Amino acid sequence: MTLRGERQADFAYQAVYRYMISLINEVSTDTRVKLPSLRQLAGRLNVSISTVQYAYSLLEKEGRVYSVAKSGYYAWPRSTSPLAWVGGDLLDRLYAAARRPGMVVLSGDEPALLASLDGALLRLERELVRQYPGHLQPWSQPCGVWELRAALAARYTSSPTRCWHADDVYIGADLRGVLDILIDVLGLKGTTVIVESPCDWLVLRLLQDAGVRIIELPWTAEGRLDLATLDQWLCHEPVQLLLLSSKVSLPSGIALSTHERLAVAQMLEQHGCWLLENDTFGELGFMEPQAALRELVNPERLMVFSSFEKVLGSEAPYGYLLSRRMSSELQRQFLLRSFRLSSIRQRAIARLYQSGRMDLHLRALRLQLHEQAQQMCQRLDLHLGDQVAYRAPVAGAAFWLGVTRAVDMRQVFQRLLSQHVVIAPGELFSLSGLHQQHLRVSHTFHGHPDLDIALAAISDALRHAQKG
Repeated sequence: MTLRGERQADFAYQAVYRYMISLINEVSTDTRVKLPSLRQLAGRLNVSISTVQYAYSLLEKEGRVYSVAKSGYYAWPRSTSPLAWVGGDLLDRLYAAARRPGMVVLSGDEPALLASLDGALLRLERELVRQYPGHLQPWSQPCGVWELRAALAARYTSSPTRCWHADDVYIGADLRGVLDILIDVLGLKGTTVIVESPCDWLVLRLLQDAGVRIIELPWTAEGRLDLATLDQWLCHEPVQLLLLSSKVSLPSGIALSTHERLAVAQMLEQHGCWLLENDTFGELGFMEPQAALRELVNPERLMVFSSFEKVLGSEAPYGYLLSRRMSSELQRQFLLRSFRLSSIRQRAIARLYQSGRMDLHLRALRLQLHEQAQQMCQRLDLHLGDQVAYRAPVAGAAFWLGVTRAVDMRQVFQRLLSQHVVIAPGELFSLSGLHQQHLRVSHTFHGHPDLDIALAAISDALRHAQKG
């Protein structure tokens, strides 16, 4: 089969995506099935490896496939029986359940489900294809096209001393790929890294798989960062890196106070420790934006990572990294990974920034998220009442709920699956057993459920899973 003759209205990755959907739909067993490698599919379909990689990243985001380090991609089993999901890795079970037809998926945190720019991106692409026909497009730029790197550099620049240049920006196929490179370049295997907790499970799993020693710094019950414990660890542990959110820590929904941000910056300077800042939700705060942590630390010991997906939607899965240091090694690693990303799509995203369209979109999205979060507060109070305690989120698209009576959260998870509702148990956001009495529930979700029925099911599951 070849894709060179596909209809012109399609881009190559869309044809690969459709082919993979048909391939996955042929899987009818209750066991995982290994899918063709990137190289095999590229040869079979006569497209570039990067095109296949892009299609796979979309499928992985949708929960249709998953990747195993040094092994490849696998299709999820198609069993429809919730009993088939009992046991095994909890994250695997969550992903498998989330892709089942008819499930109410409340486990995610996908702001762009409310308002994506997929349509605008595709229209811009069609315009750019006419301006940049294939034979006039430049050779592959493995770190990303200059226009998008320059747009991001300008957006992150805040002063003459805290400025970024296009050469400081690196764009990869997705956030996972960018973080993989970062872990390699920093040589984190066997080193000690402090991460705020709860922490995104993608970041935790990648660090764990890379052999990093992880120290989890949980937020206190009062919503504060334990500065004394952080200082003690920086003094007595060989900490190479501190990983914190730029403005609001999600899923907990807590923001560092001005005093805490200054204290953290002073500690990092005193101990010569690097800051790795997670800016994934940095532009999705509901209120007046506060200064990011990166504005207070030494820019020579700072790296920032983020992605476009949370604000633009699934058509823009690219991840990116900003760093002033180790440019030669970063460039080499991006070149080795062969991220041959669509230059047209990257230019289309750059146009969204340059035209001001991105700012208009973000203002509208933040407003929608805030309104929907307020409505979710009312529904939570109505259906869950004193069963949970929570802080109203100030960013993002999810609530971090703590149960007020001890429950077996895995039993809650399993019971809800039998009622076609998917939540994210809190233990997924820790590697050391923290947050077992928490859950994340999204207020933007896949499907068109009666949310009141889903929340009533959560209330019932919490009641049945009480301990003692």
